[in-house]
Amino acid sequence: MDGIPGSTLTGPFPVGQYAAALKERLRGFTRVQVFGEVFGFKAGRAKVWFELRDASGALPCSMWREDFDKLKIGALTDGAQVVVAGGCDYYPGSRTASPSFSFAVTRLRVAGEGDLLAQLDQLRKRLHAEGLFAPQKQLPRPRLPKCIGVVTGESGKARDDVLAGLKRRGWAGRVVWGFAPVQDRHAAPAITRKLQDLAACEEVEVIVVARGGGSLADLFAFCDETLCRTVALLRVPVISSVGHHTDRTLLDDVAAVACSTPTHAAETAVPVDCTAARAALAQTTARLHRQGRRAVLERARALSRLSRAPGHHVARHRTRLHQQLRELRAATRRAITTGERATNARGAALGRKANAAAFAVERASRKAHVDVATLDRTSAAALERRRRDLDRILGTLAAHDPQRTLERGYALLEDESGEPITSAAAAREQPSLTIRLHDGRIKARADDDEARLF
Repeated sequence: MDGIPGSTLTGPFPVGQYAAALKERLRGFTRVQVFGEVFGFKAGRAKVWFELRDASGALPCSMWREDFDKLKIGALTDGAQVVVAGGCDYYPGSRTASPSFSFAVTRLRVAGEGDLLAQLDQLRKRLHAEGLFAPQKQLPRPRLPKCIGVVTGESGKARDDVLAGLKRRGWAGRVVWGFAPVQDRHAAPAITRKLQDLAACEEVEVIVVARGGGSLADLFAFCDETLCRTVALLRVPVISSVGHHTDRTLLDDVAAVACSTPTHAAETAVPVDCTAARAALAQTTARLHRQGRRAVLERARALSRLSRAPGHHVARHRTRLHQQLRELRAATRRAITTGERATNARGAALGRKANAAAFAVERASRKAHVDVATLDRTSAAALERRRRDLDRILGTLAAHDPQRTLERGYALLEDESGEPITSAAAAREQPSLTIRLHDGRIKARADDDEARLF
């Protein structure tokens, strides 16, 4: 195949030929020992893969699974410092497979905890000692924010997870996006700027920082000291959702709340289930409406009854009062009759006692053959006083006897049933009357304010 006109470079060569030559050239490099910190360890069926990193660079490594298992050290954790021996290897790929470069490890030794993890632990202790873990946690978070800021990657899955969490809550507010890279050396400054921009918006009430899972090296941007100090001083509460359940970055320690997933972060930003709240509000509104309507109808019915039948109420009260009046009159008559009987019985008893006393005195006088004139003055005076008392009691009884009242010229007006009539109006209503005198009764009839005898 013809080459590029004017080019002084040799070739062109088929890509497979050049890839094979590159493979031989790389494998011809001197085999060396390299040390660094392990990140992103993965074990496959035939090989294990990881990266060695330090402050100046990184190197992809691979090792046969059989050789690695013979070391009996288990899976390598991120940040572990190791020394490896081996050399460069290159897979040229094919029409259906991509090429790859790796450092083929033949031997490996674990040296200890890496410097990056040690530095991260020192930074965490220093920020905690300065009290930067507390300010965000003391900020009040709204129960139903109207505007939420979200810092995440523009094309990452975390963005969809946040929207899914807000949709599950039934939230219908406004989302302000702050897209920034979430994995490279430019990520931390970009995330810091987006957080500052969102916090400067007065409408934003809470900010969510979301990123999917990854190795500690992938999440190292969220352990940046400047980023953590900026978040600690923001006026808006920040909800962190970086990595998976087991991942823990410095941003999680500084933020107001640390969540395990972006969906959980969205639900934490909106604590109220809006769908359930709307349903409960609708039920409450309907119940109050039904109760209010029922109360209005009951009040209207009561007013209608009162407005239609005032005469019935008056008649019912008049009947009740008449019944009470009749009962009072009957009770009065019974009391008078009972009093008369008691008075007569008491008078008779006193009379009998007086007669018995007089008889006893007379019998005693006869028995002793003592003349009345010779009785002791004191006994005569006592007897006289007793007689005067008896006369006074008899007079009192006679004064309360209704028959004596009739004997003095008074008359008692009665209806057909023998009940006393106490007013002229009641007398006019009677078809016939009875006039009771001391010596008998006379029938009469009221006619034009006059009583006629018959």
